[in-house]
Amino acid sequence: MIIVPQIYFEMDVKRLYDAFLASRGVNTDSRTVVEGEMFFALKGDNFDGNEYALAALEKGASCAVVTCGSAAAASGDTRVIAVPDTLEALQALARHHRENTFVDGKRITVIGLTGTNGKTTTKELITRVLSVKYNVTATSGNLNNDIGVPLSLLKIGPETQLAVIEMGANHPDDIGKLVKVSEPDYGLITNVGKAHLLGFGSFEGVKKAKGMLYDYISEHSGTIFINADDQVLCGMAAGRPGMKAVEYGINFWDAMVLPCDADHPYVRMAIPEKVGGIAEPSDDETLLALETHLSGAYNANNAAAAIAVGLHFGVSLQEAMDAISEYVPVNNRSQLEKTGTNVLIKDAYNANPTSMAAALDNLCSIISDTKVALLGDMRELGEESVSEHVQVLRQVLSMGLDLVCLVGEEFGKAVEADNAGGKVKCFGTSEELASWLDENPVRNATVLVKGSRGIRMETVIPHLQS
Repeated sequence: MIIVPQIYFEMDVKRLYDAFLASRGVNTDSRTVVEGEMFFALKGDNFDGNEYALAALEKGASCAVVTCGSAAAASGDTRVIAVPDTLEALQALARHHRENTFVDGKRITVIGLTGTNGKTTTKELITRVLSVKYNVTATSGNLNNDIGVPLSLLKIGPETQLAVIEMGANHPDDIGKLVKVSEPDYGLITNVGKAHLLGFGSFEGVKKAKGMLYDYISEHSGTIFINADDQVLCGMAAGRPGMKAVEYGINFWDAMVLPCDADHPYVRMAIPEKVGGIAEPSDDETLLALETHLSGAYNANNAAAAIAVGLHFGVSLQEAMDAISEYVPVNNRSQLEKTGTNVLIKDAYNANPTSMAAALDNLCSIISDTKVALLGDMRELGEESVSEHVQVLRQVLSMGLDLVCLVGEEFGKAVEADNAGGKVKCFGTSEELASWLDENPVRNATVLVKGSRGIRMETVIPHLQS
């Protein structure tokens, strides 16, 4: 990537910002650009947006930000803005917008969050809770990378009172770069686990990378929300003395996660009234019941995080609980579906060793006569891949499930390494498993479907619904 001197953006970002303020927003896809939008011609491994910049203008884009030296830059069109690097320009524009958006005379408050698991669900819950009292702009879906974060910031409008920005990381310095763009006032790490080991190198590498959010918050006198029950996070915070923190947690609050069964398949919690400051600290008798539409006991921590953020910003405990209870997850993230034949736990959007272990623990805790696990490979684990798949294999075999089906090359290697042939059924692809399910229907079972996005485990879901 071209390293663009900061002075360039200090001198020229005003032109970009004037163009942005006069536009209807920003778009990076020439296929979907609409009249009045500002088009950024980004470059990737397999595409070059500069080739489509003039087409975007023809479709009505207000201007096109292109790379110096490109054909579009030499076109002579006055609506073209040429910059050394369009991604750097997008990020600089987003940072400038964030720094120049004010609410009641103060720079807008940004809450930044990251973590190994639960980022998107927690972001959605926090947004729902804060929306009780505020106009909130939040990351759309999981647009949490070096392109998604600036695009999210640029959606902050004059009516926005709070911004919730999700940040993802596949490499050691990703969070460090993203906090410089989003400049969060508050930070929240959902958890730190084993994921993207191919990029981070080790679990310690993951901690260091995610901890860059804490670093930024500490250096800029911000505040973190921290799960006081999570010893890894507490250890990370302790290594940054003096950082302001708002603590929360199931045990910390003396709350309870209630058991799941056929009549109550979703996460349920009992939370003391004193958490919301509506009872004396010594009064631990009165509990409020929270019913969610989330599958998996691990989501209790995500709900607790949203409650903690809401309470800090003046949302009452009951209001926060009501907002969470109304949230229904989508995109195969912790979704539970009762079909005519099975109860499906659809968690097929992503998978890593930490989330896989938590999903299996949840399946183990559910009361059901018949339990089935359909698991796909976990990606980006590097040299640890086979050993991590072996650990998952051993966990699932220890559960005494009625059926275990594994999909992908890495699980195949794990089965061979652990001499587990005959104990599970292995498939090369999710399509092969789907065909097998047609010939061997699963009925009246609780079924966990989980795997990394690239394995496409959602393919099997229609074959379990009828």
